[in-house]
Amino acid sequence: MPAKLTFAVALLLGTAAYAQQSVTVNIGSSHPEANIWVYAMKNGFQPEVDRILAEKGEYKINWVEAYGGTLYKFTDTRAAVKDGIVDVGMVGTVWEGATMPLQNVTYFAPFATDDHMMLIDIFDKLNVELPELAESWKAQGMRHLSSLITDSYDIYSNFPITGLADLKNRKINAPGTSANWLSGTGATPVDGALTTYYTNIQTGVTEGALSFASGILPTRVYEVAPHLTKVGAGSMYFGSIAANERFFQSLPEPVQQAFLAAGPVTSKAHGEYVTQLAAKAMVDMQAAGLKVAELPAEEKAAWVNTLPNIIEPWIGQTGDAGKAVLKAYMSELRARGVTPLRDWDAGL
Repeated sequence: MPAKLTFAVALLLGTAAYAQQSVTVNIGSSHPEANIWVYAMKNGFQPEVDRILAEKGEYKINWVEAYGGTLYKFTDTRAAVKDGIVDVGMVGTVWEGATMPLQNVTYFAPFATDDHMMLIDIFDKLNVELPELAESWKAQGMRHLSSLITDSYDIYSNFPITGLADLKNRKINAPGTSANWLSGTGATPVDGALTTYYTNIQTGVTEGALSFASGILPTRVYEVAPHLTKVGAGSMYFGSIAANERFFQSLPEPVQQAFLAAGPVTSKAHGEYVTQLAAKAMVDMQAAGLKVAELPAEEKAAWVNTLPNIIEPWIGQTGDAGKAVLKAYMSELRARGVTPLRDWDAGL
């Protein structure tokens, strides 16, 4: 074989071999693929990373998926990523009030906005640029990649609600810190997650749930809780897709950059999917018999205005860092033309 041809073949073989470098990434979640944040991981993050890397041709990802709680449950999302059970996973900060309280700011400042696309934009910014939040992720040995949100929280119940009096002595699933929203209503909050609401209500453990349409539809909770009362507690920042920091640092630099670039793209795709699913949920659930009512404006105002200062214990827990996060969050809302129903940062 002529030398030039031998060199050309070797070059081609070397290039092909180089292009075939594979990186294995274990990715997982406590929830099934129909869930809004798992959808974001599988149909947003993974293909976007693949697309970016395919353009450069140096690396490809061998995705090892562990969705649907096959490795861990919803109470262990932080530990699963922090401890490297998975390399990339959904971290539900809503369940991490003790270890990641700063990320729960929206749950302590409800009735602020139901614009979940805006919320994504705000937290993609704050999780990276606000030192208090960025350091919180670092302290847990994780790298934030993409923000996850919910559409607006309302009450799904097996009884009708026409006013606050109807909540008295009722047991309502309220995940994590959202239990605070029921303070003063007479209802008893019961912790849980989308994966537990159906059985809880069906078996009488609870009589309803504070939740959001895009999560209720795939879990079919409306079958056992056929009354939806729109109370407008607002959209919430729920957590993030995050990478184990040690694993992230071990990745080749082009793969690291692909992960970081895919994050905001995934956030946007996640928000758009939530928009579509929430709209579809309302159509499908009502067709299946869900009865929808709006909490009267005066009842909603009474609820919001008579809530205790639920942000105060959170500030007591988080100190100056919490004050900085709350001020930043409220400032971002107001800069976008939003007037929260309560000035949770008043006096800070």
